Amino acid sequence: MQRYFSTQKIENKFILDNNAWHHIKNVMRMRDGDKIEVVYQKELYMCEIKNQEIYILDLIIAKEEKRPYTILLMPVLKEQKVDYILQKSTELGVAEIIPIQMNRCNINYNSKKEAKRQRWQKICQEASEQAKRVTVPIVHDITTFKNLSLTNGVKILCSTDEKQKSIKNVLKSNYKCDKLYIGFGPEGGFSKEEEDYLKQEGFVSVTLGERILRSETVPLFVLSVINYEYLE
Repeated sequence: MQRYFSTQKIENKFILDNNAWHHIKNVMRMRDGDKIEVVYQKELYMCEIKNQEIYILDLIIAKEEKRPYTILLMPVLKEQKVDYILQKSTELGVAEIIPIQMNRCNINYNSKKEAKRQRWQKICQEASEQAKRVTVPIVHDITTFKNLSLTNGVKILCSTDEKQKSIKNVLKSNYKCDKLYIGFGPEGGFSKEEEDYLKQEGFVSVTLGERILRSETVPLFVLSVINYEYLE
């Protein structure tokens, strides 16, 4: 069953945006009487299409996720790679994504940062609908490490220089944590200055194994490990 997100509720009806209606009418070719799921303020509802409106039928109790609140510190990469990371990390349960202009990032979106953020947020919403989530990851504005403001939590730095401390052991030793930060670098990795800065901010360097992974593969590997560790 198709799922959509709504930000407006009027009495017993939800208001959907134009993109959702386009998908309902032209992609799924739904008609009056067809049922859909609608998420509103993190609650899930069963709804029915009637006279081109969305009527609420029932509230569905969604299963609560047990994994930590996970935030990705994502390097600014080529658009295709960013799209891939956003889509797949959303499917794997990420909560927030912070794009960061790092020293070895060869892409600069400064002239159109807000347009990019809005597009990236839309990708996350569509991926959340597909993955049957009740939340959409927050995509932040592009920033730099020096302008980054992080709260308490377990902070993991994926480093090709680290050879001993595995991500598995770090997760197991912090199993009851509520929040996880995952930092990974662009092609060529973090600069030494960036790694030193992150370590000063409380990040712990971990190895992901012997293989060198592409930047767009790293967050998917890490999120999969997190899901495995917290899977019930």
